[in-house]
Amino acid sequence: MSRRADSDETRATARPDRGDGDRPDPPGRGGRPDRDDRDDRDDRDDRDDRGWAAAAADAARPDQPGAAAASAEPVRTEEAHITAARTGRALTTSALHAAATGADTFPAVLREALGRRGLSLERVSERLKARGITISQATLSSWQRGRSQPERARSLRAVDVLEEILDLPAGTLRSLLGPRRPRGRTTPPGAEGAALQILGEDSVVEKALGARFRHFNQETSSLMVHDIVRIGESGTMSGFSTTNVLRAGRAGADRALFVLSFDDEAAEPVDIRVTCGRLAEATYLKGLKSLVLEIHFGRKLAKLDTTVVSYAVEVSPSLTPATHYERWSRTNLHEYLQQVYFHPGTLPVDCHRYVREKVGAPPRAQRRIPLGAAHDVHVLTSRCKPGVHGVAWEYGP
Repeated sequence: MSRRADSDETRATARPDRGDGDRPDPPGRGGRPDRDDRDDRDDRDDRDDRGWAAAAADAARPDQPGAAAASAEPVRTEEAHITAARTGRALTTSALHAAATGADTFPAVLREALGRRGLSLERVSERLKARGITISQATLSSWQRGRSQPERARSLRAVDVLEEILDLPAGTLRSLLGPRRPRGRTTPPGAEGAALQILGEDSVVEKALGARFRHFNQETSSLMVHDIVRIGESGTMSGFSTTNVLRAGRAGADRALFVLSFDDEAAEPVDIRVTCGRLAEATYLKGLKSLVLEIHFGRKLAKLDTTVVSYAVEVSPSLTPATHYERWSRTNLHEYLQQVYFHPGTLPVDCHRYVREKVGAPPRAQRRIPLGAAHDVHVLTSRCKPGVHGVAWEYGP
């Protein structure tokens, strides 16, 4: 039901064979760029990107409950816990992005406009082509995600036409373009690239973090992680806690981000406690069923220095029982310990561990694990490789 992400992520759900649920919509292909224009790297650099239709646009739709209030001002850290965790206030992906980077950015405004008009990237590409401008879905996707920006003459003409298509005042998008970027294909930073290998494109984590996903905890890596999951009498998760030992890859690291995702809309965080570290942000994104935590270490770390972050989250009852819990990791963990405690009145008849190479991949290396005297099961993995590591269980008739 819950899933966590920093250099790792976890989820317990009632649908273990469904995969992650974060897989992107089937990729679409728009009009191909004019190959006579060999200098237009906007299209060439993004030829491997996939158009993601209206997925992100829908997530950023401004008519979602609470979006207007959320967009008006960033969540103050003093109020974040109460606002997000206790009242369930919904913030859209674009609102979180705006709080982190400022609302007046080209990608944010483009996403908001696409969401408001309800247009898929395929449709926008077709409308541009009808006006004599060929811009692929991949390029449009890259623009709205901030991975590239319009710079060539043809791309800038497309921006002017986009303002008309999206009913924006003339110059709205043009005025938000930053300085010209260096030419040549760019490679995602190590943290982003490693996360994409495990999560895939357009995951809930990427949508929840917005621009911050590009530099997702790149200053730190996890060495040891200990998850404790508690299952209530109804078979639904009642809460979980995590202790994470982090090491700084560079001097100056002072915080880490965690994304916890929930499958069931009824399951929401109702209380958050940070026992090691300081909670600076707790934003629940109802539309994405995800909770974003930013925890500060309380000091700046020297290179290779370590710190411990511990937090616990109580969860409201979900509609269906949870049947597995998993964590993904983009880096090698020295050690990962997962414990699941069951209510003595609702014990599973079978438990097993498994590994996935990436989110959505079929489980492998499955092995039964016994139930302990404390009505618990645990998995201890040393030299835990990148991937998805989980425990699943079944209840009797």
